Amino acid sequence: MTAALPLPAVDLGEVRPCLEGAIPAIMATCAADGTPNVAYISQVYYVDEGHVSLSFQFFNKTRQNLLANPRSTLLVLNPLNAVFYRLHLRYLRTEASGPVFESMKAQLAGIASHTGMADVFRLRGSDIHEVIEVERLPQEPLPEALPPPPPKPNFLAVLRRGSSRLSAARSLGAALDATLDTLTQDLAVRHAMMLILDTTTQRLYTVASRGYATSGVGSEIALGDGVIGVAARECTPVRIMHMTSAYLYSRAMRNSLGDACPHNTDIPYPGLPEPHSQLAVPLQSAGRVVGVLFVESPLDMQFSFEDEDLLVALGGQLGAAIDLMQEAEAPCTEDEVQTAAAKAPPVAAGPALRVRHYRSNDSVFINNAYLIKGVAGAILWKLLCDGQHGRNEFTNRELRLDSSLRLPDVADNLEARLLLLHRRLAEQCPQLRIQKTGRGCFRFEANGPVELEDVAG
Repeated sequence: MTAALPLPAVDLGEVRPCLEGAIPAIMATCAADGTPNVAYISQVYYVDEGHVSLSFQFFNKTRQNLLANPRSTLLVLNPLNAVFYRLHLRYLRTEASGPVFESMKAQLAGIASHTGMADVFRLRGSDIHEVIEVERLPQEPLPEALPPPPPKPNFLAVLRRGSSRLSAARSLGAALDATLDTLTQDLAVRHAMMLILDTTTQRLYTVASRGYATSGVGSEIALGDGVIGVAARECTPVRIMHMTSAYLYSRAMRNSLGDACPHNTDIPYPGLPEPHSQLAVPLQSAGRVVGVLFVESPLDMQFSFEDEDLLVALGGQLGAAIDLMQEAEAPCTEDEVQTAAAKAPPVAAGPALRVRHYRSNDSVFINNAYLIKGVAGAILWKLLCDGQHGRNEFTNRELRLDSSLRLPDVADNLEARLLLLHRRLAEQCPQLRIQKTGRGCFRFEANGPVELEDVAG
């Protein structure tokens, strides 16, 4: 009788597609007296080439066995080619903090935010296991061959093109558009958005998007709300590959606590109503979160760990660019002003605008329709009031020095707020326009009469 050939040992990197959560892993443990136990595992997380982390959510038989006998076996399946792998593990420790724990917790919290099952999905710890050996099991012939997976782009080449686009950007708006161009043109991502963090309100507001019926510019999401808010709060990417039912987004924007304004200030959130794949990547600069890059799809299994790695690398450059795009404080020259004015397209005249401003939250309504609030709303009100006295030229520096705008002392993101205001005006009220005239300066134009009303409540 011929002896069976040993199963081929493989590198753990080959197993990473099995750890996406599409098909649950099966874990076998053994009690101190030799009694075996088999259970499904909620989450298997790739740590590095020699370690994986398993979610610790319940103190069950599997947990008791691991504490008594650290050896276990894990069976995982690659959903793309139906190949099984067997991982021989040794339990090392449980972490309740740190990057691995936070990343696993963020992914579970993102799911829980949609399902309302925060207690069930609560992560108690991440169990770190050493991978002693990985085996690729013999594959049985399939009745029908699986279709080959779609070809993947060259991620390094995509990153190079994306970096080139970013390096050529000379404004915050151009940097955001350059990143979105890379997503749509090189990665075939159809739905994406950029959000900037307002450190004062601890909310993220949309400044750019692609692929939605409405841009959603100005819509807001609180820290911890959905995968976007969780990624920002935990400062780690959150990737969800499959959803078995239609999960409802939390309202993208809620009235702030104590808001006395009687009018609705919701800007419709542009997200998909039934997403099946999502990836949110925090944009960081100097160790702090400045925003979130978010992509989604109505199809399952659309964003792999390779996509995540690419977006993290690209997002790191964009996060630094957001900080660097704070305009130089040097005033613009007269030539720059005249050149910008010559390039500015004319704005069609319209009827008189009735503008109402609420001091409680600096919300601004035009002809009874909500436009914007917060710091951007305070900026718009200042421009309108100064415009009533015949002034229309402004500098970024004077806005930063104006205490009435209540800009934060650190990371004021003034450029992002001006960009948000510029795009909201272009979409909702083209009779008002912010026109960049040079470095750190701009012109505010009102084409037609404006009636102002300031409401204390």
